[in-house]
Amino acid sequence: MNSTTLFKLCRTGYLTLVILLSAWFINKGLNGEYSVAFTSLWIIPLLFPLKGILTGNPYTYAWASFIICLYMLHGLTLLYVTYEYLWFALFEVALLGALLVGFPFYARIRGRELGLGLKKRSK
Repeated sequence: MNSTTLFKLCRTGYLTLVILLSAWFINKGLNGEYSVAFTSLWIIPLLFPLKGILTGNPYTYAWASFIICLYMLHGLTLLYVTYEYLWFALFEVALLGALLVGFPFYARIRGRELGLGLKKRSK
């Protein structure tokens, strides 16, 4: 798989995740289950890597995986504790799992194309 295809897949998956989780948390806020501050605490970290994800910056793809881990915990917890939102939780966990594999893979491939990497220590 080349970096262009992987970039499009990862970007589409990330935007789907942003829309899905924003709708989820805003809906919970409007129903009175979550406060505005709590809803903001869930949505804002998801938006931090947005610019780098859209532009294809491999460094952003590398560190965005750490932020996605927080939402993976949310999805796995929701999957474990409720049957009412089982399909939502399954979709969330599957999407996050794909992004947790795709993001570092894209960062590695694109970083190699750009000649980025760790500098070798001279002896």
